[in-house]
Amino acid sequence: MDWITPDWPVPSWIKAVSTTRTGGVSRQPFDSMNLGTHVDDDIGDVISNRVRLADVMCMPSAPSWLNQVHGTNVVTLPLSETHRVPDADASFSAEQGQVCVVMTADCLPVLFCNKDGTEVAAAHAGWRGLVNGVLEETLTNFSDPKNVMAWLGPAIGADEFEVGSEVREQFMAVDPGSEIAFKPHNDRWLADIYLLAKRRLALAGVSEVYGGTYCTVSEPERFYSYRRESRTGRQASCIWMISESGDNKFTK
Repeated sequence: MDWITPDWPVPSWIKAVSTTRTGGVSRQPFDSMNLGTHVDDDIGDVISNRVRLADVMCMPSAPSWLNQVHGTNVVTLPLSETHRVPDADASFSAEQGQVCVVMTADCLPVLFCNKDGTEVAAAHAGWRGLVNGVLEETLTNFSDPKNVMAWLGPAIGADEFEVGSEVREQFMAVDPGSEIAFKPHNDRWLADIYLLAKRRLALAGVSEVYGGTYCTVSEPERFYSYRRESRTGRQASCIWMISESGDNKFTK
């Protein structure tokens, strides 16, 4: 199974994974580890994939899925209303056994953990959420944002992310220095979403940032990509805490 284990210096009781398109039961064009229920895949296959994710990773509970809307709303786990999937683009938890998760297929997944290993979060950062502050909003949930590290998961690469001038202008209106993340491309621009995220994180006080070496568009055998093929699946990036002793006392 070609899933990604983030390489970052978190405490041993912090667990994280970013899935790829391999390891599941979905059929074409969603083959095979599609985790999105909203993409017209067979719902039974998606549920099987979600169960497989939790089982393979020995998760302490089912991931708390979100209805992602390219906004900046952040929910805190555990949710008080477990029967309703919240409209949000990030989740935060300071409790063991709660699995934060976001789904992507070109947008940027960002995992967060404080250096003490007592607070974690996952954020979905498409360009709209990124420019409007979803990463900063996620960091406000941490007791000390400057004591947080971040990991950037699989997203569209800088050579593939073509945008119009209006996107560049929105980023520059918030951070004039973000112009370095855009390169002219014909009458449009190529945007580096990883660099844009790193700048926003740095401005928010996060100095330790890892990952950011993938391209979902250019690796069709490994990743889903909405820009490459609009009818496609979703991969997931998850983070959670087990007990500080290293024993996952929550595992079924």
